Amino acid sequence: MEAPAMEPGEMEAMLRAAAEFAVRLMYLGWMKLLPHAWTKYFLRDMEHHFCQAMAFIQAGLLANSKNTRQLACKAVIHLLDKAGDSAVVVDTFVQHNLYPLLMNCLTEGDEEISAISLDGIKRLAQIPKGIEIIFPPNGQGSVQLHKVAAQSSSMARIRILSLVAKLFAVSTYTATAIYDSNLLSLFEDEIKDRGDMLKTLSALEVLYELVEHPHSNIFLLKTNLLQLMVDVINDSSADSIVRSRATLISGRLLSSADAFMTIDRNCVANLLLAIDKLLKMEESQNTDETESALEALGLIGTTSAGACLLLTDSSNAARHVVEASFGRQGRGKQLAALHAFGSISGVDRQEDQIKLDNQAEERLKRFVYTTARNSPKLTPSALLLSVLQQDPDIRITGYRVISGLVAREWCLMEICSKLDIINLVTDPKMEMTKLGMEARHDCCLAISKALSSSHLHEPSLSELIGKLNEAVKRGPYLSERKRVEPQPVVVPAERF
Repeated sequence: MEAPAMEPGEMEAMLRAAAEFAVRLMYLGWMKLLPHAWTKYFLRDMEHHFCQAMAFIQAGLLANSKNTRQLACKAVIHLLDKAGDSAVVVDTFVQHNLYPLLMNCLTEGDEEISAISLDGIKRLAQIPKGIEIIFPPNGQGSVQLHKVAAQSSSMARIRILSLVAKLFAVSTYTATAIYDSNLLSLFEDEIKDRGDMLKTLSALEVLYELVEHPHSNIFLLKTNLLQLMVDVINDSSADSIVRSRATLISGRLLSSADAFMTIDRNCVANLLLAIDKLLKMEESQNTDETESALEALGLIGTTSAGACLLLTDSSNAARHVVEASFGRQGRGKQLAALHAFGSISGVDRQEDQIKLDNQAEERLKRFVYTTARNSPKLTPSALLLSVLQQDPDIRITGYRVISGLVAREWCLMEICSKLDIINLVTDPKMEMTKLGMEARHDCCLAISKALSSSHLHEPSLSELIGKLNEAVKRGPYLSERKRVEPQPVVVPAERF
């Protein structure tokens, strides 16, 4: 016999009774039964009964059982995902004091509970009015992250920094709220105190995650964080991995065009001097630090403003990139240098922004020719050919460098003077990976475009131009290998 339909009033009464029963179970210590009761009564259409569900969640967040707190945090995320009325969510969160309880799980719970509660707080911030719980308009919320951090353990402070980084990525509005609340100074406080290397490194790792977001430099460059990174790089007593991470963070901070519109140029000059000093320390030969420094220079040189600064600054930081690109003093170092050289030469920029101002272009040309003259290869074309003759990873970064440099007529003439370079970049069987095929084809396309817009129209170049046009037309993936069609084979039956 089918059970009669339950009236709304009966449903609410049942939910209320279930909540009271769950709380009694907690205080009686019957914690093993609670998760099953929770699953049975709560995670089933609870989004329609926020008040009852929030009471249940509040009891779970206050429980001593790890399993119960985990389930309560998951229930928060479940209900927020299903929330249709943000006003109801905000009201019920405030009414049941859930945000402070989630913060307590974040700072005091184990690693798993902390991670789930962090996701719950981030999800709350994604609701239009949810951010008002975390950052109240009057600034007088029940939980002040600054005060919580000041009263917390070292591990809890790192978790709060992780929360700040996650909230920063939600939107420009939350990033503004974080900046206005002066929460970015929490990073400064943790990094300044370099007595505990693991704590400093953890703070730097979270900051590295934060600077990956597109709008991060708008806010971070208004703080003292860049100068603080310079101090860390210059600190000879700091561990090499700490200095490496600080170097990469600095590069990311200066990797956008608008960065140079707001930052103090003296601070940037100090950074380039610090990186130059690091790269000159031949006695240390720390691979991680060297590669991080070269990668940071590549990040800075991604934009036209950054590339011009690198090439014209008195530190001549770009010279290290050019020399290391052809130095063969370690595969990782050469890879990092070649990738950075490609960025500085403009491979990642728009076509109309590849070339730089006259002073920067003259410095770039001088660095390349000086490096070639001081090497056994003697010419830039021979240097570039030697890169393309190495292993596939080196070769791919070599394609990047040529794709950027070839926009300059002096480099185009060098490449055209070396038929072996053209033969390599137009060989469809040269690369076996998708990335390599695409990089090779992009290189062909860049050389072809440079030739078509240059003044080089000599008859001797007709064969070269034809090979390039054919390679461009063929695309990155098609090769000259002829397809072998299956042929029928007739085998007479053996006679016994």
